Amino acid sequence: MTNLLDDEQRLLAARVALTQRIDRGNVVLSSRLAGAFLNVPRHPFVPVFYRRDGERFIPWRITDGDPDTWLDAVYTDGSLITEVDGVHAEDAVPAGLTGVPTSSSTAPSLMADMLDALDVNEGDEVYEAGTGTGYNAGALCFLAGDKHVTTVDHTESLTDKARLRLNAVGFDPLVIHGDGARDFPTDGMYDRLIATASVRRIPPEWLRRLRSGGIMVVPIKGTLAGGMVARLTKLPDGAAVGHILHTPAAFMPLKSDTKTSAHVPAVPDGPCGNAELSARILDDWTFSFFAQLHMPPDLVRTYGKNSDGLHVTTLYDPADGSATRIDDMPEGPPMVTSIGPRDLWQPVEAAHQLWQQLNRPRREWFTIEATTTEQIVRYTAPDGHVYRWTL
Repeated sequence: MTNLLDDEQRLLAARVALTQRIDRGNVVLSSRLAGAFLNVPRHPFVPVFYRRDGERFIPWRITDGDPDTWLDAVYTDGSLITEVDGVHAEDAVPAGLTGVPTSSSTAPSLMADMLDALDVNEGDEVYEAGTGTGYNAGALCFLAGDKHVTTVDHTESLTDKARLRLNAVGFDPLVIHGDGARDFPTDGMYDRLIATASVRRIPPEWLRRLRSGGIMVVPIKGTLAGGMVARLTKLPDGAAVGHILHTPAAFMPLKSDTKTSAHVPAVPDGPCGNAELSARILDDWTFSFFAQLHMPPDLVRTYGKNSDGLHVTTLYDPADGSATRIDDMPEGPPMVTSIGPRDLWQPVEAAHQLWQQLNRPRREWFTIEATTTEQIVRYTAPDGHVYRWTL
């Protein structure tokens, strides 16, 4: 512990600055939501997080270098990586490691956008799938009252630490080590449900546990970046309906929703054709959510650079073994090579053509309906034509 963390004025100034940054962005904070960010400190929940150093992730504590710089990083409006390949930053060696981030503290502005959509009132029974650091649970405790909040995470070390840190800042919600898609207290029913990890489809149990008139806010994401965040209201007939929020979000997947990664086969050189688009279009978040609607549910994308240092993407559908490789070329159009029964790139190019014909519709113009058996995304064009996709 350093003296900086005992300086209440400095810590308050950091929370005020963060709240102002959020409010100056795309989220207009209500007084109660602003109060959550002013009263719930972030630094107790992220005492160690990773900073990037080239290809490595280096754990960063307040005792590592300038403590003011560390505190400024904590209260910036950005996500903080807390786990890489299952190794929490607190358990990492000082030299760090390489790998893929597997858990993080969400950017506060995205937290605020989702909490605003959730519309939590004091006394609402709230369920959070994905405790993570516990910071978002702290905001929920401030808004609803800690005795009305249940938060669940698949990783026991995270729930143990989050429970202690929530207690340390004065909150005592129900913290459960379990599966956020299906582990609920017996007979638990909720007015609000929020997920801080993405799912490919809304788990049926979430629909069953949400009271009529209740609201859920859920990130929905497949293999592509730039997933959707859906806000749905439960109807008396048991269905939930709503809209996609305007903010793209690439949350890490809910661990119970993560299937064993399919081995993507190498696509050998062979007969190929020209592509109209480079596969880099899938990295455009304004389009990728729309492309995902046209893809098989279990499709996998891998990407990188080919031997010429140019972009290459491989799409693979384990359902029928189809695999398609799209290579950028030094000159001319990209080349498409496929194995298996289907060319997986053609539907993406068709989706892009439709997206342009519809004048690049924004994600917030799409509606969503979910039941325990079917989940549908719709877009109604200005001419009244309704487009429909099944998740």
